[in-house]
Amino acid sequence: MIAPQVTTDDRHVRLPLTQHAAPLLDELALAYAQDPGALGTLLLAHAAAVICHDHAAVSDDATDYERAMRAAEADATREALLDDCPAAVTLDPLLTPDEAVTLAGRLTKCAAHIRHTTAKEPRQ
Repeated sequence: MIAPQVTTDDRHVRLPLTQHAAPLLDELALAYAQDPGALGTLLLAHAAAVICHDHAAVSDDATDYERAMRAAEADATREALLDDCPAAVTLDPLLTPDEAVTLAGRLTKCAAHIRHTTAKEPRQ
């Protein structure tokens, strides 16, 4: 379950998802150790696709079709990387209805705390 937290400065709600990314990074490191050439090639292909997508996203000359194609290429290389990582499933945790309601309640409680705390501070 994701446990929202109020930041130490009482200004934001933090959703700590690092615990979900750690197993993915571990698997990527192990895959690289087993076959650096193959994983390195795949990472380079993904980096190139991401750069092309970023460029198309901000380019005044790019068409919607080109943006869509670049996004699809980046998605494809990302999926190829994630296919070899069973821990990728943990990046998108599935919540039961009860867990979703609980998470929503916790988020609301954290946000209410921030709103209540900042309402007491004098306005500048």
